Amino acid sequence: MTESESSAPTSRLGRLAAFLGLRRSIVGLLSMVILVGMGEHMAEQFLPLYLLALGGGFISVGFLNGMDNLLGALYAFPGGYLSDRLGTKRALLIFNLVSMVGFAAVAIVPSWPVVLAAAALFLSWTAISLPATMSLVARVLPKNKRTMGVSVHSLVRRVPMALGPVIGGAFIGMWGVELGVRLAFAGALTVAVVAAVLQQVLIEDDPPRKAAASAAEQNPFRLWRFMNADLRSLLVSDILVRFCEQIPYAFVVVWAVGTKDHPGPVTAMQFGLLRSIEMATAILIYVPVAYLADRGRKKPFVAMTFVFFSLFPLLLYLSHSFWMLVAAFVLRGLKEFGEPTRKALIMDLAPEDRKAGVFGLYYLVRDAIVSVAAFGGAFLWQRSPALNFISAFAFGAIGTLWFILRGRDLGPAREHACRVHHRAESRSSEHDHRADSRIGS
Repeated sequence: MTESESSAPTSRLGRLAAFLGLRRSIVGLLSMVILVGMGEHMAEQFLPLYLLALGGGFISVGFLNGMDNLLGALYAFPGGYLSDRLGTKRALLIFNLVSMVGFAAVAIVPSWPVVLAAAALFLSWTAISLPATMSLVARVLPKNKRTMGVSVHSLVRRVPMALGPVIGGAFIGMWGVELGVRLAFAGALTVAVVAAVLQQVLIEDDPPRKAAASAAEQNPFRLWRFMNADLRSLLVSDILVRFCEQIPYAFVVVWAVGTKDHPGPVTAMQFGLLRSIEMATAILIYVPVAYLADRGRKKPFVAMTFVFFSLFPLLLYLSHSFWMLVAAFVLRGLKEFGEPTRKALIMDLAPEDRKAGVFGLYYLVRDAIVSVAAFGGAFLWQRSPALNFISAFAFGAIGTLWFILRGRDLGPAREHACRVHHRAESRSSEHDHRADSRIGS
C-alpha cells in the first residue's frame, strides 16, 4: 500500500471532522455530554412516576417541573459568570460535582421531599453548564462553524436522551418504579464520575483569563444593555413558545403511561421507545439543517421549530394509542429543527467578550418567567388535561406569530454591523468602568 493510499482514509476523516467542527476540546465536551446525559435521562424522565409512587401527588409533579424551569433561570447566569471568571474547563468540573451529589441523594433516600431537594442539584447541570458549553463552542470554532458546532452538540445530547429512557424503562420493568428509579440514579452517579475524568483529560486548558476575569460581570442587570433589540424580540417569542412546551411537559409521561388506577395507552418501556423515536428524529435533521443555516438565513429555521413546538400538545391530546403517540413524538423530535440555529443566533448577537454572560442572562430572564407556566400546568391538569393541552397550543401560536412578524435575521451585512456596534459598546463600557474606578478611589 502506498503512502497516499494509507493517508486517504485519514484525510477523509480529517475533512469530516473539519466539516463537523470536531476539535479536541469539542470531542471532550461531547464525551461529557454523552455520559452525563446518559445518567440523567435514564433516571430523570421517570421522576414524575417516582414522585407519585412515593405519595407526592400531582402537585409535587407540577412543582418539580416548575422548579426545573425556575432553577434553570437562576442557575443560567451564575453558570455564565463562573465560565467567564474561572474558564470553561474548571467551571464544567464544578457543575458535574454538584450533579453527582444530587444523583447520590435520590439513589440513597426514597422520600419525595428528598427527591425534590436533590433535584435542585442534578436538574441544574444542563442549565448551569449551557453558557459554558456555548462559550466553549464560540471560542474554539470560527463564526461560519458555530451553528454546526451547536448542532453537533445538540445531536450528541440526543443520543443519551434516546437511549437513557429505554434503559430506565427496562429498570422499572424489572424492579418496579421505586427500586428501578433508585438503581437508575445509582447508574447516573457512576457515569457522571467517568464523565468528569474524561472531561478534564480531553478538554484543553483555557487560555490566560486575567482580562476576561476582570471583565466578568457579577450583576445581570448591567448586562441587559448588551442585549440589542433583535435579541430581545427573539426572547419574547421564545418565552411564549416555552410556555407552550412547559405547561404540559411534566404530564406527558402521565398522559402516556398513566397511573396505577388509570393506566395509559403505553407501558413505561414503550414510553422509553417513544422518547427514542423523538430523539432519532431530531438526530436525523440536525446536520443538514445546520449546514443550510450556516450558509443562509436563520429566521425560517427558527420559525419552523416554533411551529412544531406549538402543534405537539394539540396532537398529543388526540393520541390515544401507541401509533398515534409515535406520530406525536416524531413531531416532538421535529421541534429541534431550528433549536441549534436559535442558540447560534443568540451567540452571534451577543458581544464577543461577554457571550457566556449574555447567554446566561437570556436564559435567566426566559426561564424565570416560563417557570410560572410550569407551576401553573399542574393546576390546569387538575381541572382538565384538555385545558392544559389547548392552553399550551394557544401560547405557542401567539409566540410563533410574534416571531414571524417581529423576529429579525442576521445576514452577513448586519452581522458585521453587530460586531462594530458591540466593539463600540465594549469600549464605552470599559471607559465607564475606568471612570467609576477613578471616582471610587
